Amino acid sequence: MSVESNIERDCVIAGGGPAGMVLGYLLARNGLRVTVLEKHGDFLRDFRGDTVHPSTVSLLGELGLRDKFLQLPLTRLPTMDAVLDGQRLTLVDFGTLPAPDNFLVLAPQWDFLNFLAGEAAAFPNFELRMGTEVSGLILEQDQVRGVRAVTSDGGLEIRAPLTVAADGRSSALRTAAGLTPDDFGVPIDVLWFNLPKPPNPPPATLGYISAQGMVLTIDRGDKYQSGMVIQKGGFDELRRTGLAGLQKRISDAAPVLRPVVATLTDWDQIKLLSVQINRLPRWYRPGFIAIGDAAHAMSPMFGVGVNFAIQDAVALFNAIAQDLVQGTAPVGKLAAVQRRRERPVKVMQLLQRNGHKVLFRATAGSRVAPRWFVLLLRAASPLLRRLTARLVGVGILPEHVKSGGP
Repeated sequence: MSVESNIERDCVIAGGGPAGMVLGYLLARNGLRVTVLEKHGDFLRDFRGDTVHPSTVSLLGELGLRDKFLQLPLTRLPTMDAVLDGQRLTLVDFGTLPAPDNFLVLAPQWDFLNFLAGEAAAFPNFELRMGTEVSGLILEQDQVRGVRAVTSDGGLEIRAPLTVAADGRSSALRTAAGLTPDDFGVPIDVLWFNLPKPPNPPPATLGYISAQGMVLTIDRGDKYQSGMVIQKGGFDELRRTGLAGLQKRISDAAPVLRPVVATLTDWDQIKLLSVQINRLPRWYRPGFIAIGDAAHAMSPMFGVGVNFAIQDAVALFNAIAQDLVQGTAPVGKLAAVQRRRERPVKVMQLLQRNGHKVLFRATAGSRVAPRWFVLLLRAASPLLRRLTARLVGVGILPEHVKSGGP
């Protein structure tokens, strides 16, 4: 196999997801030579994180990309409603956030990534190599000096002062760097599938939660991106009951879907997401750092995974860009990025883990909360909406792009 070598960059990034593409864009915008390696030939994959929170829309505004982004095919949600034991509650009201970024965006991730790739391509020092899978690290005296990768044309070596693992929760590069995450037990998984909207659909509803189960109904225009929460490892047992059993469980938990569940006619329409929460004790080593899901896999609860990954990318750019101009990546700066970003990660993962305990009760046929608690939520709803809008929409430690670039 031929090997293309002697490629020198300021930064090489494994993974063309939101973290990798945003970091690549920011570095290229700042005049740095950056290559993003994506193992797939395109971005077309269903049921990836499609939620873009107000904090990310604000970041795009700081970069002058907000208006162009909002022209993509997307859905804007001003609130997040849920039906809890038959009671409709507005859990989040993004309208309480400062304008203009006071809404949640649902955008197919492939559209978002193609958008970022197109904008980054305007910089001659940006390179995106699709169909290129990282196979290992270049190590010299315990220092990461770059990556080895495999393409359809043969091998590839890229050297750079900084190598970034943004290749997801099953990160091969993280493993190659000798970094192992701590896993936190998760009692649930999620089945994802698409359903047409029923006749006379109700107002946009994030999910239906009761002793009959939990079903998500994420509004995607003419359809729902739907999910059903199941007990961890329970998919095989559910399959043995047949599609009719699945359809009944969905319609029992979310009666509004009863007219459309029959459109699920094949198990190929259903994708299992094995929910994970984990975190690396150490995200970095000399010449290397992991960000996004490669550093900390998040639960789909609150839909924050994409936005936490992007916040990681912004924090890393802010910390290291000027050093990369000089051809260095001080390990102390990488450590500082972890210290900064793991604070909000730890808080959100704790919230998610506690939330899973509530959701697990629904999968076990139990009430998720006593009636008095549901009534209390309704009474406290105005205050709750504001707090959750801040927590979910803006985040715990929002990042802002430091000046630099055009």
